Amino acid sequence: MEDQWKRTALLVIDMQKDFIEEGSVTWVEGGKAVVPNVIEAVEFARRRGILVVWVVREHDPQGRDVELFRRHYYSSGKVGPVSKGSVGAELVDGLAIREGDYKLVKTRFSAFFATHLHSVLQGAGINSLVIAGVQTPNCIRQTVFDAVELDYRSVTVLVDATAAATPEVHHANISDMKNVGVSTPTLQEWLQSTSR
Repeated sequence: MEDQWKRTALLVIDMQKDFIEEGSVTWVEGGKAVVPNVIEAVEFARRRGILVVWVVREHDPQGRDVELFRRHYYSSGKVGPVSKGSVGAELVDGLAIREGDYKLVKTRFSAFFATHLHSVLQGAGINSLVIAGVQTPNCIRQTVFDAVELDYRSVTVLVDATAAATPEVHHANISDMKNVGVSTPTLQEWLQSTSR
């Protein structure tokens, strides 16, 4: 079983203040509720020797690398959401990057799009992914579908360590991912399955 953990990575996606804390234009309403489960998943992964990959957005303060539909948030000298170096780009309280973890910066929904994530994972011998974070219909879903397309042997989405703006949106997207072979346990179900 120990060898399995060396081939597994936990991707923690967009657990940043601008997505989790109320008041930001990119706030995900269900995000705050899953923070304790994300913390527990990260702590468990570290104890098992599972690679923790922090997938974060960090945008150019002028918004030059932001999707077209979000560029208006960066106009007129405003600091837009998750601008590099801003408070909003920081991980939410309770989460921190530690030695041995890996930080990946993305500027689009998928952690694989225009990044070197796949190369890093392949180089580390990773063939199984576990996903936590926000937001289910966007960054979680896009990353998961890309992982499926890239033939990762096992893709798991922790259903109660991921979130969307509403439970209905979250569950509809979880259902879609389940339909393409993605495992969707709760955090406790995942923890119990790994102790066998």
